[in-house]
Amino acid sequence: MLHLWAGAAANPALPAGAVERLTAVDDSTVRRELAERDDLTDRQVHRLAERDGVAASGLVGSGRLRAGQVDPERRPRAALALLQAGLAPVEWARLLVELPHLRAELAKCPGLPGEIGRRLAADPDPAVALELAESTDDPAIAALLAAHPSEHVRQALGTNPATPPDVLADLINDLPPLESCEVCRKHPVPWTHPPDCPDPDCDLPGGAACDGSHQHARHGILQAALGHPAAPAAVAARHLDHPSPFLRAALAERTDLDPAAYRALADDQQLWVLSALAENPAVEEELIRRLADHPHDLVHRAAAHNPRAPLDVLDRLAATGRLGDGLLPRIAAADPAELDHLADRPGPRTRRLVALRRDLPAPVRDRLAADPDAKVAAAVAPHPGLTATQLRAMHARHGRSVAAGIAANPDAPTALLHELLAADHNVATLRALATHPAADADVLTACLRDRRARRRAAAHPALPPDRLRTLLTDPDPVLAETAAANPSLPAADLLRLLADLPVE
Repeated sequence: MLHLWAGAAANPALPAGAVERLTAVDDSTVRRELAERDDLTDRQVHRLAERDGVAASGLVGSGRLRAGQVDPERRPRAALALLQAGLAPVEWARLLVELPHLRAELAKCPGLPGEIGRRLAADPDPAVALELAESTDDPAIAALLAAHPSEHVRQALGTNPATPPDVLADLINDLPPLESCEVCRKHPVPWTHPPDCPDPDCDLPGGAACDGSHQHARHGILQAALGHPAAPAAVAARHLDHPSPFLRAALAERTDLDPAAYRALADDQQLWVLSALAENPAVEEELIRRLADHPHDLVHRAAAHNPRAPLDVLDRLAATGRLGDGLLPRIAAADPAELDHLADRPGPRTRRLVALRRDLPAPVRDRLAADPDAKVAAAVAPHPGLTATQLRAMHARHGRSVAAGIAANPDAPTALLHELLAADHNVATLRALATHPAADADVLTACLRDRRARRRAAAHPALPPDRLRTLLTDPDPVLAETAAANPSLPAADLLRLLADLPVE
């Protein structure tokens, strides 16, 4: 029943008395759904905040839990959520640091006093220092953590957006040197984790190894720090010839290297290095063109996703038909004149790339809606602003090939949705219809034929109550929970779902 209670907790039609009863349920999903409601009493807000950290964060984010309402000594978890949001006095940290079970969460808070940060950095539980490394915005604490004996803490510091350049340089240069790693702490060196490790309790990752230099641990730290945009480019570039392609790929993603470094990386033989470079907006146009000519799909597809890819390159790459289904950054940034030019290209795949935009000038949109190629028409079919007459003409011309796109158009009227159902259609059409704001009971009932469309239809407020009641007993718990959350479910049915709730 927990999944149904979670659905009921999210239902805005749930009677107030039932909300109160649900706050007694010891389930994190139920509590977090309740925390999203806007009809909670102050008592319910405090009860949820103290029982669940995620629920508390949600209540803080929505403004329903404020520092003036909370006594940090009586409600430490609620106080912690406010501290994490930067909405509580920092003095509260001095109270919470005395609670060992909250220290790892406390370490995520911004603006901690220096003495609290130092205490957390030295905590005997390594999880506390790890959380601190991921979130601290204090340069002094970051410098302290860069010398931490755990490679995991140092690696986490390398991913923290607030880590300053000098600390990142120390991580890259192994200063101070790492004295041990989780491999040599468990095995005499040299040791390499065998691919068929016989130890069922072994928790070392695949490829873990140590020959005394802690190379696997150092690799993880380097990969994090080299990929950090604040790491000094000159320090990072010293690793251009590192034997690890993962580290070279991290360098290939940087946007602050000099052109010679990018040219050196363009000679790499590893596809993931070349693909990272091909998508980098900092590389010269000459390199983009060169990488767009690479024989492997992974590389030239990455070049097509470069925001600075020349339009003629995109036109040529589109002809391969292997650029995926998403809107390309360069097309998203194209100006009206460029869109007009691309929409007139003879290759239908280029026209389709333009048709994926949802803010096209009306003349371009209308021209693509009348395109003789079904894939172009299907791509533009969901575009707002198309009239029912245009959509019907598109359907008459291309049939089921464009039906799903038309079903996704927010301006399609209910009558047209019925016409799509009456004609030849596929499950993609049903899945789009299931979320359409104009779908009525008949359309949504038809959508129940498909498993994925059923889940979407179950959330639609136009689905009739008798259908919702049937879905409540469905063996698919996600579907049943979605139906329980539907505001069209009568209050009497919601109360019946809660008949077995525990009584305090």
